[in-house]
Amino acid sequence: MNGNTPYAGLPGQTNAGQRTAADVPTLSATQKRLLHRDVSRIANRTREFLPDEYVVDADVSTGISGPRVTVAVRPPVGHAVSAGFTPNVDDVADGESDGTELISDDERTEVARGLAASAALQMKQALGDGIRPTGK
Repeated sequence: MNGNTPYAGLPGQTNAGQRTAADVPTLSATQKRLLHRDVSRIANRTREFLPDEYVVDADVSTGISGPRVTVAVRPPVGHAVSAGFTPNVDDVADGESDGTELISDDERTEVARGLAASAALQMKQALGDGIRPTGK
């Protein structure tokens, strides 16, 4: 049965457990630019939901399955939270630059809201109930 999997390797070409170069998607210059722009939009939208004390950063890297996007939030107190996913770059043909998006507006908003909520929860859990409210 191992010979039926794409990770069994091809004798003399690919070692077992490795992927062939043809299996890993590569990004064109246009797709890289669009992906970086969309990731920056996620980070900016996350910043809109949070006070200035929260640090938001985004990163685009290449993993074993192709491009990988990570957006992270460091609250002033508590653990950092992050969201990582692999966008579908096959939807955008090379050479398209007329407002095409690799990550849709709905997805960007969903990721930003989820990160902001998780970061706020991390801070609340770190502070606990020992803080007196400043106003009522």
